Amino acid sequence: METSTNTPEIVPTPRPEEDTTTKEAERRSRNIVTIIIVAIVVVLVLLGVAIFFLLQPATPTERIRDVFIIVVALESLVIGVALIILIIQLASLINLLQNEVRPILTATNETVNNLRGTAEFLGENMVEPVIKLNGYLAGMSRVIELMGFRKK
Repeated sequence: METSTNTPEIVPTPRPEEDTTTKEAERRSRNIVTIIIVAIVVVLVLLGVAIFFLLQPATPTERIRDVFIIVVALESLVIGVALIILIIQLASLINLLQNEVRPILTATNETVNNLRGTAEFLGENMVEPVIKLNGYLAGMSRVIELMGFRKK
C-alpha cells in the first residue's frame, strides 16, 4: 500500500529590500556600461572629424605632427592608468595570499601533523597490542591442538 503525502513546495520569496538592492545594482551597472559606450563613440567620432580636417590640403604638416603627439600622449595616459589598475590588483592578490591563503595552509598543515600523531599513537598503543594478543592466542591454540586437548 502506497501512501503519498501532498506537501506543498516552499519557495522562498525574496525580501523587498533584497529585491530593490539587486534591481538598483543592475540599474547602476547598466548606466555605467551605457556611459562607457557613449564615451567611446564620442571619442571615435571626434577622432574621425580630426582626421578629416587634418587631411585637407591646406593643413600644414606641423599640425598633423602636433595632433599625433597629443594622441600618443593620451595613449600613454591610458596605458599608465591600466598599469596602475594592474598594480592595485596585484597588491590585492598578494594581500589575499598572505592574509587568507597562508593561514588556511598553516591550519591544514597543523591538522595533518595532528592526524599523523594520532595515527602513530593508535598504531603503537592499540594495534600492536591487539596483534601481539592475537599472536599469543594463535600460539596457545596451536599448543592446545598439539597436546591433543582440542581437535582441529
